[in-house]
Amino acid sequence: MLTGCTTPSAALRVSRSKLSFAVWLAAFLACSAISAAAQCKGPGAPTTTQTKCLTAIAIGTLSNPGKPLRSFDISWVDSDRAEMYLADRSNGGVDIIDTKHNTFKKTIGGFVGIKLNSAGTAVDSNHSGPDGVTSHGKWLYAGDGDSTLKVIDLDSGTIVATLSTGGTTRVDEMALTDDGKMLIVANNAEDPPYATLFTANGDDNGNSVTEFAKISVDPTFIPSGFGLSIEQPAWDESTQRFIVSVPTIANNPTGCNYGQTTGTHTCSGAILVIDPTNLVTPVEKVVPLNHCGPNGASVEPNGNVMVGCTPNNQPGDSETTIVNTQTFKYVDVGNLTGSDEVWFDAGSARFYTGSSAMPGGSVLGVVDGETNFLLESIPQSSSSHSVAADRRRHTVYVPQVAPKTVVGTGGDSTTVGQQTCGTMNGCVAVYSVPRAKEEEEDNGNAGK
Repeated sequence: MLTGCTTPSAALRVSRSKLSFAVWLAAFLACSAISAAAQCKGPGAPTTTQTKCLTAIAIGTLSNPGKPLRSFDISWVDSDRAEMYLADRSNGGVDIIDTKHNTFKKTIGGFVGIKLNSAGTAVDSNHSGPDGVTSHGKWLYAGDGDSTLKVIDLDSGTIVATLSTGGTTRVDEMALTDDGKMLIVANNAEDPPYATLFTANGDDNGNSVTEFAKISVDPTFIPSGFGLSIEQPAWDESTQRFIVSVPTIANNPTGCNYGQTTGTHTCSGAILVIDPTNLVTPVEKVVPLNHCGPNGASVEPNGNVMVGCTPNNQPGDSETTIVNTQTFKYVDVGNLTGSDEVWFDAGSARFYTGSSAMPGGSVLGVVDGETNFLLESIPQSSSSHSVAADRRRHTVYVPQVAPKTVVGTGGDSTTVGQQTCGTMNGCVAVYSVPRAKEEEEDNGNAGK
């Protein structure tokens, strides 16, 4: 890496007199990338944590630089393909990151991008896209702000199908069964909200995604007219059910306020248990939560689901809840809240949270999947709410918004993202994480 970078014109003058074109080009490329020496600085890169800031990945290429990150939604990692997918509204597409080399690959466009509110002052998340993303094999599924599901063939890098879910607002969070043959997506901003079940492509070579059921929730739990929503679904292999987080339900507890009164006691949320094989009554159970209004959800192999409680839904939330999907008993993780996306990483046996509503600012939360203790929290850029992990390469990916001075409302009001990224455009921060004990033992035995 160069110790001092000249401007392109200055570099060109030098190349004509002293350097070959190849040397100049290498110098120019080095200057145009995020400087390695500038990355992973400041509060987002502490030296005393087990989770270490490894590098930062800029969105875009030298010939086609991306727009600064102002708004993005959920991310997803496919360890088998060594790829991370980011729903990047700022660039109107899904960004693909190579998780083996930690480099930007491309953006698959064709989405509505950022839509602003009627005043033109802030991002209208309910109509912007892409939003939720998930994948299996060569098939990537992404929701858009116009109530459509887009099916992407990753081998060709093209959208092969666009399916309407019948609403006027975004297709948001989604989840697949482990075999990739069944997909659930949530229209969180409809009133009342609903979910849609699709047959998905699994490992098939050709596309045959088809809607086969709409799922609504009993209005005694989610009455219409109050802007209530449903959020992140996750597939629980142990029970063969989808688990869906719900920020607020009526009468939890009795007499609480879900928008119908001026009372100060806001209702808590719940998780839905959905049986995709029962099309008559697919919502098998509504499990009320105790003082938790969740957004994110992620299930670990033992059937424990972490739901990202947030004070944006339940004022006063200061914890995160982990619920067993068979007994529905729960434990709370203290000093961690406001998580829009939650990810369980089998490679480190830990939960990672994109906690954007912490009292002191956004953090990457790290929770031991065995003890359920909060291990550490690492500062992130404002509104940093997305997280995904590559279980094979022991890396965690956390997108960072660009500074507010660059992108306006929604941008980073701190300097955390700028110092982590080493740029004013935002980035995807990459953290290295320790291996789970079981994996270390397996590696040790393999070498004997």
